[in-house]
Amino acid sequence: MPKFKYEGRERSGKKSGRVTANSKREAVLKLSELGIRITTIEEIPETLLTKDISIGNPVKLQDFVIYLRQFATLLRAGVTIVDATNILAQQTSSKALRNALEQMEEDLKSGQALSATAAKHKKIFSSMFVNMIKAGEASGSMEETLDRLAIQYEKQNRTKQKIQSALAYPMAVAIVAVVVVIFLLVSVVPTFVSMFEGFGAQLPAITLFVLNSSIFMQEYWYIVILFFIVVVVTFIALRKNKQTKYYLDVAALRMPIFGSMIQKAVLARMTRTLSSLFSSSVPILQSLLIVEKIVENEVIAKVIVDSRNSLENGRSLTEPMKKHWAFPPLVTQMIAIGEETGSLDEMLGKVADFYEEEVENSTDRLKSLIEPLMIVLLAGIVGTIVIAIIVPMFDIFNHVQM
Repeated sequence: MPKFKYEGRERSGKKSGRVTANSKREAVLKLSELGIRITTIEEIPETLLTKDISIGNPVKLQDFVIYLRQFATLLRAGVTIVDATNILAQQTSSKALRNALEQMEEDLKSGQALSATAAKHKKIFSSMFVNMIKAGEASGSMEETLDRLAIQYEKQNRTKQKIQSALAYPMAVAIVAVVVVIFLLVSVVPTFVSMFEGFGAQLPAITLFVLNSSIFMQEYWYIVILFFIVVVVTFIALRKNKQTKYYLDVAALRMPIFGSMIQKAVLARMTRTLSSLFSSSVPILQSLLIVEKIVENEVIAKVIVDSRNSLENGRSLTEPMKKHWAFPPLVTQMIAIGEETGSLDEMLGKVADFYEEEVENSTDRLKSLIEPLMIVLLAGIVGTIVIAIIVPMFDIFNHVQM
């Protein structure tokens, strides 16, 4: 929210300071209520130090779902949209959502529609939310629309958490493995270097490799850190570029074991979003345009663009999908049936239910499979270093005995 620097007068004398408001006019009104007569007021330009920095959506998904559920309940109870927005702004634990709702309340009081006020806060309210609310305003079914949005975000959150939990364990084990290896190479292995040098015999290849790795880590540790930084920065840069992100998404979908799970999760998100938009009477071309932007996978997004072009040219929605490897027959057949019977939203909902359940089952199976594999991997890495040290020790012992 903008901040303003002011100078003015009150009964006790001169007064200066700062105030936060949506506009200069609102800032003047706020100060007038405090008994301050303004002489000068100007907006403070945002800098990196004063600007609120956030990556992605600043509101947690669970906070947003609670907001939607409470909003629908208040409207059913006969509370006006303005009053409901005021109540929810006071109740929410999310600072970003509270600030947005406070600004929206002022806009609603001035006669603006809820969809128009939400559209001003793109980081919090997606294009799907704005368009579904707009459709709900037109049809007079705001409560049902909010419930539908809550279900959409709840299912999206559940699927996301399932995938994160499946990936969390292998990532945690991998980090532990890296830390253990670094500790062994930097702290343990160097204590044996002088012993092996004094021994003078030819060391096994595996021992030489471990010793050289230890020396490298001690002398050139900054290169290792720099390498990891370069890898991370390069990956982020590639993800931001639309063309390179497409190939990264192709690689993700083609990846063994994880690829199938990612594909199901993306298809579940796509079909669930389309089903929610169609159920809210959002036009099909507009719905496809929204899904293209929020599906978060360039491979699927490209096919959606082709499907939208196919519809605009009078052909079937499923024609481009049938030709693409990322869309299983189940998806294309169910959508085709929905097109023919006029129940596209229902069919898409069934496809979303199927893939959400598949993601849940896949993550459970993956966790049970990957846990022992990661333990074996960690034991193998540590065991290799230990064997590399122990094998020469036996040779030293035999040499001393002789």
